[in-house]
Amino acid sequence: MQVEILGTAAGGGFPQWNCACRNCGRVREGTFPGKARTQLQIAVSSDGHSWLLLNASPDLSRQIEGSHFLHPKTGIRNSPIFGILLTSGELDQSLGLLLLRELEPLGIFATASVRRILRENNSMFSMLDRVSDQARWFDIAPGAEFEILSRVGERRGISCLPLSLGNCFPAYVTARRAAELEASEAVLGLILRSTSGKRLGYFPAVSRIDQPLLQLLDSLDVLLFDGTFWSDDELNKVGGGAQTARKMGHIPVSSPEGSLELLSEVRCPRKMFVHVNNTNPMLDVSGREYHHVYERGWEIAEDGWHLEL
Repeated sequence: MQVEILGTAAGGGFPQWNCACRNCGRVREGTFPGKARTQLQIAVSSDGHSWLLLNASPDLSRQIEGSHFLHPKTGIRNSPIFGILLTSGELDQSLGLLLLRELEPLGIFATASVRRILRENNSMFSMLDRVSDQARWFDIAPGAEFEILSRVGERRGISCLPLSLGNCFPAYVTARRAAELEASEAVLGLILRSTSGKRLGYFPAVSRIDQPLLQLLDSLDVLLFDGTFWSDDELNKVGGGAQTARKMGHIPVSSPEGSLELLSEVRCPRKMFVHVNNTNPMLDVSGREYHHVYERGWEIAEDGWHLEL
């Protein structure tokens, strides 16, 4: 299984368009010891020709143009992207679907609840249904492993086990609407398995870590994990908002109750943080937070990284 990390930032990217925090300001000045990043986007393939997107970021158009393997190779319009697998209905994970509205046949894998809030409650997503069978939706369920298939049933050499990681739907979903949906389908983590048996864990939004989850992470070959915030009160410190990391559905990296400590015994060979917010101090490669992460056996993924499983 080939894994291409097209983007690694949290919603808004880095720098974020409306932010003048210390990180963003120095990136614009050209003095930041680190790299700019696009919003989180992963592409996976079993053969290097047909590609499945994990979510669809708002930066997807520029990410596709910057990735030659995602360019059309035959015919006038014939994308190698055959499907999209959604972990939630959050805007920074689903808005990119609207950028794929040019009548290309696509398969979209999502829970029934996420499908309903995108298709039944948002008229913009009807742009994916302008012609018959333009987008074919496949319902998936937490705990039920399935094989990734093309829209016409062709095997793609990858299986997926979705896991429920949270019960909060996006803020644009009203409380009345959320009560009609299945809470366990709101936020997913994914374990993708290749034909070789190697396993990739993709967990961009994690609000809690329990023993069953630890056991699953321990069995992985590569882990891409929620690195949104360094501390729970990070946004308060930079004046970027009153919500804490945990209230936003993200366990912070630092502190005794943070992911770096709670996952310290996970034996997965490669562990990487993704979905890193623009305010996170571990983006600074000269800083103590960055070095602390690497000393603990973790990496901070960067746009353009390639992995083979």
